[in-house]
Amino acid sequence: MLGYYAQYSHYYITLLMACTTLLFALPIFIAPLAWARAMRWTIPEDQHLAIYFGRCLGAFILVIEVAMLRSASTGTHFSYAFDLLFVVFSLMFVVHVYGAIKRIQPITETLEIGFWMILFVLNVLFYPATSITL
Repeated sequence: MLGYYAQYSHYYITLLMACTTLLFALPIFIAPLAWARAMRWTIPEDQHLAIYFGRCLGAFILVIEVAMLRSASTGTHFSYAFDLLFVVFSLMFVVHVYGAIKRIQPITETLEIGFWMILFVLNVLFYPATSITL
């Protein structure tokens, strides 16, 4: 199953990069509280820490976006970008499941559990090789 659609991995990572940059990375980096309101979070009265952490998160997402851009545009370190995505998708799954179990997040975040699972499966299917070599 790993790399079943490997021949299309370039298209997958390019589309994923464009969508996640526009829907997650840039909005969280530029306007974290507006993004949080759209995701139905309750915004605290003192917003400075929330803005700081939001921008930090956005900056780290942009790092992943750059790795995907490099892979898509140059073809170098292609599997490395996919490997990074495996880690991101797995950790985001854990974060969202924890929030759901503790009931400390809005429903939009709980619904993201399925999103992270789908992205993980897509990453498996579009992985640019038939095996992972570490």
